[in-house]
Amino acid sequence: MRNPLETGRSAEVGELDQVASHDDVARVVDEMLTDLRQHPDEWENPTLEHFLDALSASLSALPRLYANQGESLPEQPSWKLLAEVLVMASGYE
Repeated sequence: MRNPLETGRSAEVGELDQVASHDDVARVVDEMLTDLRQHPDEWENPTLEHFLDALSASLSALPRLYANQGESLPEQPSWKLLAEVLVMASGYE
């Protein structure tokens, strides 16, 4: 069992820079599911309830995240951004 003061991690998936289509996002989700099944005690948000809560928080944090990088949030999100947010939500505290 994990130390209660430790936080979990995000899903470990392949390269997100190469995500450019819905098929790529589906691959990322499959990789997330495989990682969750193999390491359920390591994820920060391993339940649907925790994951959806973190997904909402991740989406809300996007403007600040982009601003901290000196960029603005794109008007039209990309498949890559969707994949990044899904992975971010798996480990968002």
